[in-house]
Amino acid sequence: MKKNKSTLFRLVSYTRPYAPLLIISLISAMVSVAVSILVPLMTGYAIDCMAEAGKVDFDKVFDYICILIAMIAIGSVSQWTLSASTNALTFKTVRNIRNQLFEHINKLPLKFIDNQQQGDIIARISSDIDQVSEGLLQGFTQLFSGVMTIIATIAMLFYINWIIALTVLVLTPLSLFVASFITKRSHSTFAEQAVKRGEISGYVEEIFAGHRLVQAFCREDECQKDFVKKNDELYKCGFKSQFYGALINPCTRFVNNLVYASVGVVGALICLWAESPQSLEVGNLTTCLMYANQYTKPFNEITGVITEIQSAVAASRRIFALLDEPTEESDSDNEQLEDCDGTLLLDGVCFRYVPDRPLIENLNLAVKKGQKIAIVGPTGCGKTTLINLLMRFYDVTDGSITVSGKDVRSITRASLRDNFGMVLQESWLFEGTIRENIAYGKADASEEEIIQASKLANAHDFIDKFPDKYDTMLTENGDNLSQGQKQLLCIARIMLTHPPMLILDEATSSIDTRTEMKIQQAFYTIMQGRTSFVVAHRLSTIRECDVILVMKDGNIVEQGNHEELLASRGFYYQLYNSQFQNS
Repeated sequence: MKKNKSTLFRLVSYTRPYAPLLIISLISAMVSVAVSILVPLMTGYAIDCMAEAGKVDFDKVFDYICILIAMIAIGSVSQWTLSASTNALTFKTVRNIRNQLFEHINKLPLKFIDNQQQGDIIARISSDIDQVSEGLLQGFTQLFSGVMTIIATIAMLFYINWIIALTVLVLTPLSLFVASFITKRSHSTFAEQAVKRGEISGYVEEIFAGHRLVQAFCREDECQKDFVKKNDELYKCGFKSQFYGALINPCTRFVNNLVYASVGVVGALICLWAESPQSLEVGNLTTCLMYANQYTKPFNEITGVITEIQSAVAASRRIFALLDEPTEESDSDNEQLEDCDGTLLLDGVCFRYVPDRPLIENLNLAVKKGQKIAIVGPTGCGKTTLINLLMRFYDVTDGSITVSGKDVRSITRASLRDNFGMVLQESWLFEGTIRENIAYGKADASEEEIIQASKLANAHDFIDKFPDKYDTMLTENGDNLSQGQKQLLCIARIMLTHPPMLILDEATSSIDTRTEMKIQQAFYTIMQGRTSFVVAHRLSTIRECDVILVMKDGNIVEQGNHEELLASRGFYYQLYNSQFQNS
């Protein structure tokens, strides 16, 4: 329960920038409640003016009718104002939470992203925030108005007749007990529902990302079975939560009808048996009955939104759990890497993803300006890990990496990464034009620069065949292009930026041999005088590199150019012959 309160208070704290909207909402709610309290009172007065046979005061009745019309109009305006201001407050608050969450995700270390299901993160920034929006929208409006209505109504009941007021108060705890009893049992199911919703979103995102492979391996039935299992789990916890939530309203309505009937019976007895017949007039009894119905209505509304509030709290906890994940340490006080000459030095570098599992141990490497360094080795030897260390996606466990004589931990990550151009094996394109995708790293690039980069990457020819050429719209992740075409665009993107250092992580793996040769020629041309790292499994692509680093179990076991390594007949010789033994 304490966690719920702290989560709710933290959620409400996001409304502080919109205090004027909050004040308008509060004032509108108070006006609306005041009108709802005065309408039954005026109605009772009007009834008393015509309760006695043959003695109807039409002038007073007309006056009360006019007052009622004015009050109803004021109440309608205040209700509209309350709804509009609450909507604005809610949606602006949720917008800020979503912006903050997305900004926070961009600052999270790669280690967290690697170990988190992407679909679950997407669910938190989309469906979970939607749940918060619905909970805030309904909860704030009805909770505040309901509490005010309850307090004002019971005060008016005491003003009219204290016996009826006590009757209502005596029966009130029964309604609260029923709502509390059900709510406590429903909270855990709502929390579980939020988790299951995130899991199923992650699974769907995962399967659709690899949909071609699913079909290629004929795994549709197995995927369907897995989805049905996860969906059934979501159904079960969702059914429980909705079942408990559905119980609240009818149970409280039963108690509320009991309150209404009790007020009617007690009020009638007072009218009949009181020593003074005027102690409770017919109009007052009518007013008390209206108040009794009005008094119980907020309980129905409040308990009716408990489902949304519970769901919003559960979703908020998942959102705040992500917001509380530690970001990368700030490096704003570090110096900027300027005039990078492309020299690197790895001195005694050690790295471990898991503390008790060494991966890279005592790695030493000196790279001169403009050298082309190839990194080869079996899967899991540490090639991609080394790239992650160079880019500071991870920091070394021990030792140091220096660029242009500066320790990478002493310079800002942004300035370090600005000096690297990176082309990955898995191409990434976004929904937009081909021009926008190529210019992603250099937004102010001219048309001539974009075309020149495309020609160097051997992409201009296929782009020019599209009807809209560079204005051709790409679908999400460029799915309307072939894998080779997507990779060529990613290479053109890097060629446009002309970085002093380049990282190619299996960058030509999806390109045919003829195109690959042209790409290699283009790379060697554009990287003259620039340092480049080439991670490759296809050893035919690295023959012209200045230095080839052969890695095994996190260590550099051999180092030299292609001819030297073949002549030594070591591990590289075995790797090379294993690929070309049939040639």
